[in-house]
This record gives sequence, C-alpha cells and structure tokens, in this order.
Amino acid sequence: MKTIIEPFKIKSVEPIRFTTKEERIKILEKAGYNPFLIHADDVLIDLLTDSGTSAMSSKQWAGIMDGDEAYAGSKSFFRFESAVRKITGDKFIIPTHQGRAAEKILFSILGGPGKYIPNNTHFDTTRANIEFSGAEAVDLLCEVGKHPEQKADFKGNMDIEKLENFIKETGVENIPLVMLTVTNNSGGGQPVSMQNVKDVSALCKKYNIPLFFDACRFAENAYFIKKREKGYENKSVLEICQEMFSYGDGATMSAKKDALVNIGGFLSLNDEELAMKCRNLLIVTEGFPTYGGLAGRDLEAVAQGLEEVVDEHYLQYRIRSTEYLGEKVVAAGVPIIEPPGGHAIYIDAKRFLPNISPSQYPGQSIVCELYIEGGVRAVEIGSVMFGKYDKKTSELISPPMELVRLAIPRRVYTQSHIDFVAEVVIEVYKNRDKLKGYEITYEAPMLRHFTAKFKPVK
Repeated sequence: MKTIIEPFKIKSVEPIRFTTKEERIKILEKAGYNPFLIHADDVLIDLLTDSGTSAMSSKQWAGIMDGDEAYAGSKSFFRFESAVRKITGDKFIIPTHQGRAAEKILFSILGGPGKYIPNNTHFDTTRANIEFSGAEAVDLLCEVGKHPEQKADFKGNMDIEKLENFIKETGVENIPLVMLTVTNNSGGGQPVSMQNVKDVSALCKKYNIPLFFDACRFAENAYFIKKREKGYENKSVLEICQEMFSYGDGATMSAKKDALVNIGGFLSLNDEELAMKCRNLLIVTEGFPTYGGLAGRDLEAVAQGLEEVVDEHYLQYRIRSTEYLGEKVVAAGVPIIEPPGGHAIYIDAKRFLPNISPSQYPGQSIVCELYIEGGVRAVEIGSVMFGKYDKKTSELISPPMELVRLAIPRRVYTQSHIDFVAEVVIEVYKNRDKLKGYEITYEAPMLRHFTAKFKPVK
C-alpha cells in the first residue's frame, strides 16, 4: 500500500520555540506541575487537546472574510444552520460559543436534583454541567471498553443490558435523557457502532426517553463504522452520519473538534417546546438565536468545516496518522488503549507505572515527564480528572482507567513531528522506573484538573 499523504498543502507556517531540559524543569515547577498552566510558547509539541487547535483551510479563512455580522438574521447563520441540518437532520439548530455552552443550556433545563443522565462515558465538561445542575452523570461503558489491552472494533459502545437495568431501577421519570458520546473520548477515543446506536435508540423509544448525541467527533466515528461494520463499507461518510443522527432526538457539539474550527458549537433538537426553552436561555446566556455567542465569521468557518470533515481522504489521513503513532510506541512496548482511537493515543498509566498507585496519580507523573523530556504537552485522564472523594472516609475513589491522552490537533503537525513524539514517549518509558508519584497541593471544587497544582511525592 502506498504511503497515505496529507490531503492538503501548507500555505502558512508558525514558528515554534525550542527550550532546554533544564528550562523545562523550571517551567514545570513554576506551573505547579500542571501542564495546563504552562505558557503555550514554552511547549514544543502541544497535544493537550484537539479542541479548537485545528488548522483551518483556505476556504474557511475566506469564509471569515465573508462573514455577515448582522445582529439578527445573519446570512452566515443560515449557512451554518443548513450545514448542521444536512448532517443531523434535526429541526431546530441553536448556535453556541462552544460545546459546554450547549451542555449548560440543555442540562439547566432537563437536569436537576434527583435526575440521572446515562452515557457510554461522559467527558469532563459534560459531567460537570450535569452535576452543576444537581443531577448525576452515570457511565455505562461496555465491558471490553474498560480493558485497554483488549482489542475490539467498537470499544466505545454503551452496555445495553446495564442501560435497561438502570432505567428499570432508577425509574423513567428520573431519566430526562440518555446520551451517547461519539467517539467515546474518555474511553480512549473509541468508536460506537451503528448497531449499538440502533440498540440504544430502540431502548430509549421503548421507555419514551430522548436520546442525545455528544457529537464532537461524529465524522471520525462514522469513518470507523465505514471501515469496521458490515454493511457500511459502500456508504459515504455523510450517509453514515445522517443515519446515525436519525436514531436520536438531538445533539450537543463542540465544533472545535470535527468542525475544524477554533471556536463554536451547537445544540440541535427536534422537540419544539424544548427548543423554545433552550432558545430563551440562550438569549440570557449566549446571545440572539441567530448568533449564539459567535461572530458571523465563526458561523461561516463552522459551516465550511462541516463540509470538509466528511471528506474521506481527510478522514483516512486523520485516522491513519493517529494509528501510526500508536504503532510506533506499541512496537517499543509502551502500553496503550488498543486499537488506537480516532483523535488521540491513550497511554495506559496503570501498566506504564504499576509501582505508582492511583492515589499518587501515575498519569500526572507521565504527563510531567513527557514535558521535561521533550517539551510535549499531554493531559491526564484518570484520578486527577475524574477522581472523587468518599464523603465518609475522604478516600480517593478512582475511575476504572488511569490514562494519558496525546490528542493530535487536526492538520497541524507533520509526520516528523509525530515521529518526534514517539521518540519522547519511548524514552520516558525506558526510564519509567525513575518516575515518582504526585500529590495535589491545590484543587478547585469542580473540573480540578484545569487549575490544580501538584508536588512530587518524596
């Protein structure tokens, strides 16, 4: 097979600053051993997130110049609305400045004390917005998805049996909606099969519960369906997306992922009464319903990005570049979630550092060492991000997996950048016996991983 090349040419470049190992040790210490608090200029390869870090296309930049900044009824909104509706088929399209704003609006209306929101796996802001409303976020990931070393085509699936049991035990009246995250970010960027979408949808219809998608990486999920699920190999990615959304009642999306933009999002729905309530809250918190916290130019960029993201040449390159990094580190013995997901490689910190307990945050240890070794910024997805404290004993309750995510921005880094990242990861793995655990010296009550500070355990 011939080399899969980037389906684009580079038209503009941005220099990156090189630092020494000694400088990075001081920078990390000053940042409280939290890469979120490091100045971006001090980062060589930034894999903290794929959210809002994409390189936009020439047509997107052209759209920025063509954006209509009318306060109400902007032509850019109608192009945005048309692009979202073409993919989702949903009747009511509400723009927001990013995904968490859509979540905030939705859960402010449907959440609240005594309510429960099941998901295959909630990501951080989704969980935070649910819990902020007083509701409880519940993860019902399929069993194979909890085992990083086991290979399966659709490890992001919802456990259907657990979902039905949960509905029966909790009561339909206490479950305002069910969510499916595609792809499953916290579960390793793993895809959800169309069959699983159908099964979840059928179950929701049986109990008359709305189904919403967390659709941040819908196109990557559709590409995995095309490549791995029988009966979809000859369908276009757009057709697969349209079928997938047809089984739901709405979606939230951070356009900063699969819409290939730096800001933006939306909430899409089919329920007219719920849409009216959401629009009313949008006006209070985000802006008029035809701009929703975004400039017209941003609406144009999102609309164009939604056209570009379903291009199969782009998706082939995108998925393969992630897989390439996974293959290189696995060949050196580095334990990751296998097979690689769509947008990131997830290092299995439990197997990487079996000598460091979850209470000393092995993922944070790896994240810090990746920065010291090569200026690579990654993020912990484990007991720092999702750990909770027992209300009676104050002991840490850890999530099922301790992970480090290397999220690859779209259309930003070349193969040589990825080769460098692999070399850094492998070098840290070779010296893993020298790594130490960390303890938290400061944490916020919610979403603590963004601002927490740490110190090494002596």
